[in-house]
Amino acid sequence: MLWGLGIAAAVLLLDQASKYWILNDVLAEKSFIIYTSFFNLVKAWNTGVSFSMFNDWGWVGILVLSLLALTIVGFLFNWLRHEKNRYMQAALGMIIGGALGNVIDRVRLGAVFDFLDFHIGVHHWPAFNVADSFICIGAVMIIVYSIAVKTEKEEKK
Repeated sequence: MLWGLGIAAAVLLLDQASKYWILNDVLAEKSFIIYTSFFNLVKAWNTGVSFSMFNDWGWVGILVLSLLALTIVGFLFNWLRHEKNRYMQAALGMIIGGALGNVIDRVRLGAVFDFLDFHIGVHHWPAFNVADSFICIGAVMIIVYSIAVKTEKEEKK
């Protein structure tokens, strides 16, 4: 369990430090910086959830989405407490740390600060942040592990 909690803490610190640095130093006086033909840094404020869904809920959205995220974190923390596999502990820690990073933004700033902007031509992927990245990586790790375990069990039969 400590392995997963350590990873959650590291993700949370990395997320909050990167947001602070990008917002206050790199983009302090700018709304965006173009780095390559496919990557920019941008100031994007997401009051909703993935892909800016539910962006127009105001303070109710902040409260509801924060409580929902904390409920999910509670479920994942309980799973982490019982999980023996260090790979799964790492995956759960990534999701927990990322979710808490975004909750901190919602409560402290009123929205989640997203700044990574990838695109191909005029087609943009919605802006995201370090927390979002680790949530996705952790989720993919859980899916891969689940498929691998299922395949292993089927091969033993």
